[in-house]
Amino acid sequence: MSMTGERRGVWRRRGVESLEEPLPGVPRQPRTAADGGATPQGPAARADTPAWADAPAGADAPARTDAPPGVGAPAWTDAPAQADAPAIPIQVNALQALARQVFGFRLAMIALAAPAALLNANPGLGARLVGAAVVATFMGSYVLFRDWERFGPLLLRHPTLLAADTLFGSLLLISAGPDTTLAYVSVCTPLLAGIVYGWRGAAVFASLQSLIFLLVYATTQNPATTVAERLLLPGLCVIAGAVGSALRNLMFRFGAATQALTEVQARLAVTEAIAEERARLAREMHDSVAKTLFGVALAADGLAGSADRMNPTLVKERAELVARSARRAAAESRELLADLRREADSTDVLRELAARTRDFGTRTNLAATYHSTGEEETPLIPPAVARQLLTIATEAMENAHRHAAPTRVDVSAGVHGDLLCMTVYDDGRGLPQGTTLEQLRSTGHFGLVGMVERAASLGARIRIGRGTHPKGTEVRLELPLTTPAPGSA
Repeated sequence: MSMTGERRGVWRRRGVESLEEPLPGVPRQPRTAADGGATPQGPAARADTPAWADAPAGADAPARTDAPPGVGAPAWTDAPAQADAPAIPIQVNALQALARQVFGFRLAMIALAAPAALLNANPGLGARLVGAAVVATFMGSYVLFRDWERFGPLLLRHPTLLAADTLFGSLLLISAGPDTTLAYVSVCTPLLAGIVYGWRGAAVFASLQSLIFLLVYATTQNPATTVAERLLLPGLCVIAGAVGSALRNLMFRFGAATQALTEVQARLAVTEAIAEERARLAREMHDSVAKTLFGVALAADGLAGSADRMNPTLVKERAELVARSARRAAAESRELLADLRREADSTDVLRELAARTRDFGTRTNLAATYHSTGEEETPLIPPAVARQLLTIATEAMENAHRHAAPTRVDVSAGVHGDLLCMTVYDDGRGLPQGTTLEQLRSTGHFGLVGMVERAASLGARIRIGRGTHPKGTEVRLELPLTTPAPGSA
């Protein structure tokens, strides 16, 4: 089948959407040479989620998992899964949240102290200046509290905006007096400076605000105010600036530690993936090629030791048995080598899937049929991706043959829009009601778990259950494809 003009040689993975049960303890796997190109994302886990869930595709979408509803359940079960890591670093999110909380506190204090400031202002120009200062400080705090993501970077680039806010606040402080809640508004200024600008900004604005407090006390000339009381608010400004700077440093240190931990986990995941792939190849070598070659050796030894005493017809039959076993060993070796190949040419995965279905039916004597669906022309897929798809389909068929006792296996695949859809259905006994992947893993049944992990490594979604059938098990995989712009092929 030829490629469509719109998809010629173009391939892209989307957000991981695994339609299996969330896999507790299974990290998102980075791409490795061992697993055929796994992305750094895999199925997220929630240990307390027994059902298998679904989520929409997208680069930042949460991992999607669906589990079979069990015998008698009519539909798929959806449950939330853990989301992907946020695109914005965690320390920036935390600092934004702190800054918004500070501005929210400022709003409350300004609202409480504004009437006192307006009542104490001199009529005429003084009242108008105080009113303008109330509006400016309140609206500035409200805008930054309401839409920090939009206006916060402006405050970060222009510290003079916070300085202007400080001057407006000092005008209100002079009018209302330092004994009102406006004093707390002023103390918030060095706290914000420490959070937004670091220790240098905290030092500058703490000094500026402390000087303003001292000037306000000097202008009020209240004889009942002691020296300790006059130094209390300036001291609080210094402390607030230090606290803001410390919180900023703490958040960035925490973010750096989190990033380092994530990198270590990714490296460990790569190492584990390589080790698992080596173990898988070792098992397949032992269970397939090694056993077949051992049988060839035994048959050849027996033929060599008794050929001169055997009937020529029997010798011919034994020789044909050795030849068939040798061809089977060669085929098994080619299949293992195909798993390790990383050629640049794309693969017609649908044609290969049809061939594997025929081979499965011949080998197991089951009624295995393949149906092509969707568009007549399908895009060629990179070999690393095709290998994972074919492995999932093969494992689904083998899993049905080993555990479900089916009478037939139906395989269908095709392109529907921007999705490559593949379905493997068997009419066997199906999964027990309430089966979860954790239960399968704990009892040593890793076939379904492996299919989910492979699908997640491709950014595909996979559903395992009865679907619309009255019995049996259906494995349905949907792999997103991309459509390039015209002329980009």
